[in-house]
Amino acid sequence: MNTLRKALISAGLVGSTLAGGALGAALLSGTANAADTTTSTAPAASAPAAGYPAGPGPGGRMGGNFDPSKGGHVGQNGVTEVLLTGDTADKVKAAALTAVPGATVDRAETDSEGSPYEAHMTKSDGSRVTVKVDSNFAVTNVENG
Repeated sequence: MNTLRKALISAGLVGSTLAGGALGAALLSGTANAADTTTSTAPAASAPAAGYPAGPGPGGRMGGNFDPSKGGHVGQNGVTEVLLTGDTADKVKAAALTAVPGATVDRAETDSEGSPYEAHMTKSDGSRVTVKVDSNFAVTNVENG
């Protein structure tokens, strides 16, 4: 009976080793595949605004987690845009709303590409525009997108 007992224990150990190895391989394979796969769970409503690509490259330095409502866009010239606050923000928003009545200001910020300020807006039809504003808070251009 001693021989039978040893055989059963040996078979159990071999079976456990094989099952553990298979489980470990499956877990490691799943981890490797997860590292190679990128998924996005962000709703369509929070997609980046025009000029703010979600991936790496000009303007997308923060990758897929970039939130354009918080500013921080980096222009092709390397200048980082900064959200406006206080009186400056209020004046830029007022100028933009005068130029595009009925639109909603998504954000007002410094402009990295030419104008001192810009306001990103969504028009009532859902289209987006960027309103460029000079240092005297006069609108100099309204760009689609």
